[in-house]
Amino acid sequence: MECDFITLGIETSCDDTALALVRGERGVIADVISSQIADHSPFGGVVPELASRKHQEALIPLLDALMSSAKASPSDIDLIAVTAGPGLMGSLLVGVMAAKALSQGWGVPVIGVNHLEGHLFAGVVAHPELKPPFLCLIVSGGHTEIVLARDFGDYMLLGATRDDAAGEAYDKAAKLLGMPYPGGPAIERASMGGDPYAYRFPVALKDSRAVEFSFSGVKTSLRETVRHLMNSSDAGLPIADICASYQRAVTETLLVKTELAVRETGVRRIAVSGGVAANAALRSGLSGMGKNKRWEVFLPPLGYCTDNAVMIASAGYSSYMRGGRSDLSLTADPSWSIWQT
Repeated sequence: MECDFITLGIETSCDDTALALVRGERGVIADVISSQIADHSPFGGVVPELASRKHQEALIPLLDALMSSAKASPSDIDLIAVTAGPGLMGSLLVGVMAAKALSQGWGVPVIGVNHLEGHLFAGVVAHPELKPPFLCLIVSGGHTEIVLARDFGDYMLLGATRDDAAGEAYDKAAKLLGMPYPGGPAIERASMGGDPYAYRFPVALKDSRAVEFSFSGVKTSLRETVRHLMNSSDAGLPIADICASYQRAVTETLLVKTELAVRETGVRRIAVSGGVAANAALRSGLSGMGKNKRWEVFLPPLGYCTDNAVMIASAGYSSYMRGGRSDLSLTADPSWSIWQT
């Protein structure tokens, strides 16, 4: 029965080591996470080799902490769900190999989970009423896509970015402005009190009928604006105005294409996930559009926006109940795609 089925979720696709125990599809028993932000900040981004080493150091102590906090033992676990892709190869391998070792040692089945399907389930965990069909805007440092979930396990990619992801656009802007990594929260903090229309940064592909994104132009515009301001004045950069304007352009790009996806599909149930889903301007914009256009908008709690193991456990459980299976031949696939046409 669903209420008695416990899944151990393992997420190591990038730079966060995360573990969770979830009962059924959304009954969160316990979850823990070890962030590597402090390790990668001096480099202005994630260093893959360093990330995989940190996962190796963190995973077993984190598992001990999880089991202890939940007062759980291996005999309580019915399934191990692990992110098998996409992501950084070294990071993925740490999680997959650990999951297979635990599966063999504990005598518990293991199932590989696609990281992006996991993001779709971040909203499912938080909102029991979120059922297919729905659209999901996935926005993070590595991904910017709009997906139509026709059913669980049946996903159609409507459009993606031509170049950088939204999170990368924030990271690179923050680096240009001398702000810390990760860039999204830094830009958001700096934008407080700024005028979002002080600088007219471009909204790429705004009039295109294609559900696709581009952030190279807004980055170039920012760089040229900063260069012009520094050459024309000794007063220092108006950081709040610059950040507020840049955030407006990125947010408007995401909102315009979400609206287009709704028109193209007729689906008015909208979820959002990924690290950029924590951005207050995006959340406010989606909520406002939902209210004005009578969409159902599902925003995940902030803790489920970034990479986490709760969403992996939930997605793994759902896949297993649909008949999905893995075995000890499971391996990491950094380019694993689950999109259908």
